[in-house]
Amino acid sequence: MKKKSVISLIKCYTEKNDAGFRNEAYEIAKDFDTSGDYQLSEYIMSLLSNVNTFVPQTSENTSPFFEKIEGKEDMLLLSDEITNDLLGVVNAIDHHIGINKFLFQGAPGTGKTEAVKQLARILNREVFMVDFSAVIDSKLGQTQKNLSLLFKEINSFVQPDKVVVLFDEIDALALDRTNANDLREMGRATSAMLKGFDRMSENVILVATTNLFEHFDKALIRRFDSVIDFNRYTQEDLISIAEKMLDRYLDKLKLANRDIRLFRKIIKLMPEIPYPGDLKNMIKTSVAFSNPHDGMDYFRRLYYAICNEKPEDLKKLQSQKFTVREIEILVGRSKSSVARDLKEGVINE
Repeated sequence: MKKKSVISLIKCYTEKNDAGFRNEAYEIAKDFDTSGDYQLSEYIMSLLSNVNTFVPQTSENTSPFFEKIEGKEDMLLLSDEITNDLLGVVNAIDHHIGINKFLFQGAPGTGKTEAVKQLARILNREVFMVDFSAVIDSKLGQTQKNLSLLFKEINSFVQPDKVVVLFDEIDALALDRTNANDLREMGRATSAMLKGFDRMSENVILVATTNLFEHFDKALIRRFDSVIDFNRYTQEDLISIAEKMLDRYLDKLKLANRDIRLFRKIIKLMPEIPYPGDLKNMIKTSVAFSNPHDGMDYFRRLYYAICNEKPEDLKKLQSQKFTVREIEILVGRSKSSVARDLKEGVINE
């Protein structure tokens, strides 16, 4: 244990700097662990764990700037390209060479926020999301002050290697640009943000998300160690993701009736397949609202959600390249009845 650590510990105690005291104690515990004195290290850590180890602020009171986000056990469905980049983020963090700030950019529904939760699970960390409504203040200069306090609290985490700080939709800090006063205030806020990033502890992982990457301040972009583009989905990526979503929801409801070929045909009716967020909602509601006594009803509901009409027009269904058997499923009639009406040229109104 270094003499400097002991002096800093005593100094924090005399100054009643609780957060600083815990940080120094944590560093001492790590030092003991590195030197092989595991029992003493674990003892110190157990003492720290009894004093709000994961409270992200400099006092025992709850911070107004953070909201703890619970991770989900669901499998995250992303394209292979994005998944590989996320694995790269995990590797970069595990290498402990000071790479700790990441920007996830992309359209709504591309999986940015869910990816942060999954990242935290892989790293065995907890996610604390910044509440921008508590940071942004209409009072002149207050947003800048709040940002300074925010980063001070970020640097005061008791166990920084157990935390991921999430700046979800960081563009919320961009104020109304049509007002000159707001422009000046935004400039002050951006400056405070840049300073906070520059002085941030390397032990804390910070991930920001944005839908408005093209409007970002270039200086702010440079503060991030890596920018990951979440817009990279091919049509085949989205169809494959849709199939996995369908399997998951059918398993949850114990529905055995599956026809992947028919499902893919219905999905392909969309001029542009939406990103996973919207795709998930569409498939989930189609399955959830389906008739539990009719294992094929979710196909009809999905068709309606996509085409905004019930699958009743036999000729139209035929023109959409559905087979007689598939049309039978979609209209809920026998195959022979469908075949006869198609042969006779019957079009349902």
